Amino acid sequence: MKKIILTAAILLSSLTVKIASAQISLNINIGSQPAWGPVGYDHVDYYYLPDIDSYYDINAHQYVYFDNNVWVHGAMLPPRFGNYDVYRSYKVVVNERTPWIRNDVYKRKYASYKGRHDQVVIRDSHDEKYRNHWVERKTVRRVDVKYKSNGNKRGHDGHDKHGNGHRD
Repeated sequence: MKKIILTAAILLSSLTVKIASAQISLNINIGSQPAWGPVGYDHVDYYYLPDIDSYYDINAHQYVYFDNNVWVHGAMLPPRFGNYDVYRSYKVVVNERTPWIRNDVYKRKYASYKGRHDQVVIRDSHDEKYRNHWVERKTVRRVDVKYKSNGNKRGHDGHDKHGNGHRD
């Protein structure tokens, strides 16, 4: 009888561990967020862009904007948004499927964010978790090199400079 109880206890505890591990789910998409996205978010589905009343789909890498009474998905914004600067404008993180269906809610809720330019973007952050977004700013130094004339009418690369149409 003790063996049956012990076996049952072990079986139940192993099932409990499986259930507990299945419930722990962490979805991080920092690497797929654009460099112009706001800092501080480990997971983002969409950005709402109050200045142009549009969205950006992080996973599809597409903008979603209203055009001719339909929501259009596109890799680029239409020409009418030509002056829009994604790095300077405010972005609202939205983790909801198809948020444009409730656009009136987002438009009303975030109307006061239009024209704000005080949001730090990933590109400008020095937080370690955004390391893959950092652009190495290498200092380019110009070096002028002077070649001594060796009197043989050959350039510094050893090729004739007679303009004969062929290379050595």
